[in-house]
Amino acid sequence: MSANTIRATVLGLLLAAAHAFAQTRTDEIEAARDKKSKTLQEEKVTGLESILLQIKQGKVLERITAGYNGLRVQFGSMATGSGFALGPQFAREDPFKGRMSIEFAAALSTGLWQKYQAGVTLPRLAGGRLLLKTEAIRRDYRSLEFYGMGIDSRRTARTNYRLEDTSLDGIAALRATHHIRFGGSVGGLWTGIRPGASEDIASTETVFSDTSAPGLSRQANFLRSGVFGQVDYRDDPAGPKSGGNYVVEYNWHDDRSLNAFDFGRWDIDAQQYIPFFNKSRRLALRVRMTMTRAEAGHRVPFYLQPYIGGSDDLRGFRPYRFTGPNAVVYNAEYRWEIFSGLDGALFCDAGKVMAHRGHLGMSDMEVSSGFGFRFNARNRTFIRLDVGFSHEGTGFWLKFNDSFTPLLFGAGARQPLY
Repeated sequence: MSANTIRATVLGLLLAAAHAFAQTRTDEIEAARDKKSKTLQEEKVTGLESILLQIKQGKVLERITAGYNGLRVQFGSMATGSGFALGPQFAREDPFKGRMSIEFAAALSTGLWQKYQAGVTLPRLAGGRLLLKTEAIRRDYRSLEFYGMGIDSRRTARTNYRLEDTSLDGIAALRATHHIRFGGSVGGLWTGIRPGASEDIASTETVFSDTSAPGLSRQANFLRSGVFGQVDYRDDPAGPKSGGNYVVEYNWHDDRSLNAFDFGRWDIDAQQYIPFFNKSRRLALRVRMTMTRAEAGHRVPFYLQPYIGGSDDLRGFRPYRFTGPNAVVYNAEYRWEIFSGLDGALFCDAGKVMAHRGHLGMSDMEVSSGFGFRFNARNRTFIRLDVGFSHEGTGFWLKFNDSFTPLLFGAGARQPLY
């Protein structure tokens, strides 16, 4: 037998052996798969996971918020401390082929706070560049909290008062470019302060005087006028994941009834969203400042001065914990998508009120931090759960708005904002 024949025979035997081994290994793998498939059990999920999955798969949030023919249920929309609030809302954007939008809403909370709102908007004037709006709001907030003026106010000085006010405003906004808008507003504000409705804490007038709480004994009616500007390049204003929104607004309050409370107010709201990992994770940053200045011989009413504390700024403190003529708040959040319709968040808040506008440094800051969850419907926050921690305790918040609710045109003229 020649050498070539021997090599061919050996090679053939090796190939046959390799094929037999491979076939045997394939049979073993298939047998193992068959055995495993017979012992597989359905994946178990927790009760919370099951509820969230049912909400997501059934599109429950979308169905609740969509409404029917313009009529829907409105959740929230009131200032912090009202309790759970809901009511009917009717909003249509299609009258006159979209050249007009109308809105009517009413809300009642578990604390018996009330809010009524009506507005008519012409959004497409001058080729879609000019917006005109009229808005009327009536509010009855029965137990707003007040602790005294300044960052050194005592937690034990907690009181409550009742705010009843009515506002009527006309607003004009011109869109200069796709991202830039500016305009002005004019309107009236009629205010009244009454004893607080809460039986658990003292009414404000029993602890503070008109000297320590300006405007407590007599309330003014105001003629208001203002100007504003906005640069907004967020990818989606309803649920931003990238871009920024910067709003500056100045409002002048002319006391028409008492001639004792003429003042101006600056509101600045700057937001920036920094995405990564295909926008499934992002940093959300915000700076909000409010500065007031009274005319010589005049004062700023305590209920129109900026406050910090609560669900939208210092989330480890009670609502309205600090009040002063000037305020600044810094917020930072790390947000990530848990699954479609649910985001998680870690946050840190810092802020203070100041007697003088120049004290914007980081000294004397009150700080809180915590975590939260955001349930989304149609890419906007429908329910927000936040837990904040500070040296004064823990705050638990259930809200129906985004934590960085943007400063809307005219919002700086009202305190509280909602």
